[in-house]
Amino acid sequence: MSLTLAIFYFCSKICCSEHQPCHPERSEGSRQYTKTDPSSEKRSQDDKPCCSSSKMAKVEMRRVVYFFLFYILSLIFPINVFADDVDTQLAKEAQNPVADLITLPFQENMNYGYGPFNKMQNVLNIEPVIPIHLNAEWNLISRTILPVESQPNFFRPEGRTNGIGDLNPTLFLSPANPSKIIWGLGPTFVFPTASHRVLGSGKWSIGPAAVILAMPRSWVLGVLAYNVWSFTGQSNRPNVNELTVQYFISYNFPKGWYLTSSPINTADWMVSSRNRWTIPLGGGAGRTFHIGKQAINLSLQAFYNVKKPVIGPDWSTRLTFALLFPE
Repeated sequence: MSLTLAIFYFCSKICCSEHQPCHPERSEGSRQYTKTDPSSEKRSQDDKPCCSSSKMAKVEMRRVVYFFLFYILSLIFPINVFADDVDTQLAKEAQNPVADLITLPFQENMNYGYGPFNKMQNVLNIEPVIPIHLNAEWNLISRTILPVESQPNFFRPEGRTNGIGDLNPTLFLSPANPSKIIWGLGPTFVFPTASHRVLGSGKWSIGPAAVILAMPRSWVLGVLAYNVWSFTGQSNRPNVNELTVQYFISYNFPKGWYLTSSPINTADWMVSSRNRWTIPLGGGAGRTFHIGKQAINLSLQAFYNVKKPVIGPDWSTRLTFALLFPE
């Protein structure tokens, strides 16, 4: 029980105890009496309260004081009996890629054993998600990924290249009032915005994207996939034909806690089969909570790559910090 409710309960008990009748042999609720003089005059005398008017006035004054004490404490320690349910429901919405929810995630990916010298690659993805209400039936969900990268040198053990990578915006057309199956379809793009040659493809790419999921009870189950092909760009750079598939499985607990697994599987169709696939396995945990009025989603996952290119990382961690802006 919260501090405010506890004090209110204590105060109410005091008020009630001070307002009890003076005859212990009489039950106030049932109006039962012990055997006494049967005369009505005697009974009327027994019914008279023994509390003086001054004492009753003191009791009423204490009630007023307790009321204002409870009011002040409720301002200092606000009661929100639905806070747990709100955080849990918000966690499920944050796990839905096409939810009607503005979010600003910062996803820190650390890839270990990357490159010919087994160095660490660092990719911070800034991923704003903005839903646009087209009409009463349809929403357009804008999901954009801007990577900020720190890449180890491929030709010598020392040195790194830091900067931004290629911008990847995606648009999903999704029903505003979905059924038990939630879905979204639309195009995805890759713009050659990399600040350095090694941080991007140097190509303009486009392709289809789709997401489908369900949210039965405490679960969020779904998959997001897209494939992009390059259609123009630097002529001396390889063409792009890449598939990305991310399945996500989350189980939500009270107070905003959840377990989750959302590995990102990729396939580069332009290289040999030996170096084509990256398939990670793993998962982690997270929580949705509030700091003041600001809703926050925080999670940590770890993955081991059961299949990877020769220069691909052996394993990776993903720390996600997201600001949520529910309506």
